[in-house]
Amino acid sequence: MEKKIDFKPDSYLIRSGNNFLGILNDIKRRPEDAANELGVSIEEINSIISGKQKISPSLIEKAVNIWPVNERDFYIVSDDCSSGILIMTSQDSIKSSRIMERAGKPYYEYRDTAMSKTAPFRPEWILELCKVENNDPENPKAQWNNGHFMHQFTYFIGEVNFYYKDPEGKKHVAIMNTGDSMYITPFTPHTFTTRDGASQNGLILALTYGSKLTGDIQQELSSLSLDCGSQYALDFTNHENASLSLLEYYFELSNLTKEKFAKRTNFSMETLADFFTKKKLPTFDELKIIAKALNVNSRDLMPNDLTESKVIVKTHDQCDHWKYPESGNYEFYELASTTALPHSKAFEIDVSSSEDLNLDLKVGLHQYVYNIGDSALTINWNYENKTYQKSLNPGDSAYIKPFVPHNFRGNGKILILRIGGKISGDSQRELSFVGRENTQRAISETMQWFDPKGSNS
Repeated sequence: MEKKIDFKPDSYLIRSGNNFLGILNDIKRRPEDAANELGVSIEEINSIISGKQKISPSLIEKAVNIWPVNERDFYIVSDDCSSGILIMTSQDSIKSSRIMERAGKPYYEYRDTAMSKTAPFRPEWILELCKVENNDPENPKAQWNNGHFMHQFTYFIGEVNFYYKDPEGKKHVAIMNTGDSMYITPFTPHTFTTRDGASQNGLILALTYGSKLTGDIQQELSSLSLDCGSQYALDFTNHENASLSLLEYYFELSNLTKEKFAKRTNFSMETLADFFTKKKLPTFDELKIIAKALNVNSRDLMPNDLTESKVIVKTHDQCDHWKYPESGNYEFYELASTTALPHSKAFEIDVSSSEDLNLDLKVGLHQYVYNIGDSALTINWNYENKTYQKSLNPGDSAYIKPFVPHNFRGNGKILILRIGGKISGDSQRELSFVGRENTQRAISETMQWFDPKGSNS
C-alpha cells in the first residue's frame, strides 16, 4: 500500500477531489468500490474526494488500466487567475523576448503577453525585422509559415505588409497600417514584413486562440481513423451545400427511410427529392417540420447566414464606432471578426477620464486586453466579493475571466479581444437545459449519485 501523503486542502485539491467523485459517479463506483478495485484503503479514497490528499500518478495508472477512462480525465485546469484578472507588465514581456530566424536571417522578435491557464488565448507581441522594398506578394524576402491550428486575430501597429494564401494557394498581400486588423482561419499560410522606408519596424499583436476544436475535442477526433474523423467536416463551402450537408447528417442519424420520413413530414417524395438534390432549399416553416420529424431543433439544420472568406481584412477607417455606455466613458471601434465565430469580438477602445466608480463592463466571454496607448490606465474590478485596483501601463496586457465586473479609468487606448472558449454556444445551451439550480453540481460534483442510507424524497 502506498504511503499516505497529507496535503493542506486548497482550491485545486478540492476541485480535483470533486472531479474524482464525478468520475466515480459516472462509472457507478462507490468510494468503497474504488478502494477495492484500486487496491487502496477507503480512507485514501475519501481523503482524495474531500480534497485532503492529492491523487497520485500511480493510482491514476491503476484506474486507467481497469476503468474506461483516460489519464487526462483526472487532471483539472489549474487556476492561475484567482483574483479574476491577471496582468503581465511590459517589463515581464520584454524578459520573454526571443529572435526567430528564417532563411538564416532575423525575421521576427517574439514577446509573450498576458496568458492564463484558464483561457485558450496564446497572444504574442511580434516585431517584423524583415524589410521589403515593394508590395509584391511573391517577394522572395517574405518567408512563409505553414499555417497553424489556432484562429488568429491580428492588430497592426506601424507599416506592415500582411501576406496570405487563399484556398487555391494564390498569394496575396494586404498593406496594413496602425489600427488595421485581420482575422484568419486555422491552417492559412501567412507571413508579415515591414515596408522599407518606415520610421521603425512594424509591430503586430498576433492574438491566436483555440475555439471549440482544441483540447478534448481534438483528442476525441485523434482517437478515430483519419477517414472517420474527417467525415465530421461537412461541406460548408456555400449556403446550399451547407444546408444539404446538415440535412443529410441528421437524416442519417435517424435511420429513417425516405418513405417513413415522407410520412412524418407530410411532404411528397418529390419534395424530399428536391431537398436532397439541392433543387430546392427548405423554407423556415419547412425546416421546422423537418426538425420535428428528426427530433432535433430547427437551428441544428440551419447553415451559417454567410459564407465568409477564410481571411478577413479590415482597415481602421472601415470600423463602425460608438460611445458606451450612455455616459460616454468609452468609444468602441469594431475590428475584424467573422460570423463563423459569433463569440469572438475585437475592439479598439478609447477610454475617457471619469470619476464614475461604477463597474460598467461585464461580459460572459474570456477577454484579452493590451494597452496600446501612451498613458497609464487604471483597471478596477470585483471578484468573489473582493474589490481590486491595478494600473495598466503602456505595453501592459491583461486577461479577464468571464462575468467579472470591471472598468477602465483614465485617458488612453486599449485593444480588447473577447472569445467564448469551450462554454459558449452548445455547451452553454446544454448547461441552461440542465438548469441554473443544478449548476453547482454540473460545475464541480459534490455528492454521490445516490444516498446509501436510502431516500424516499
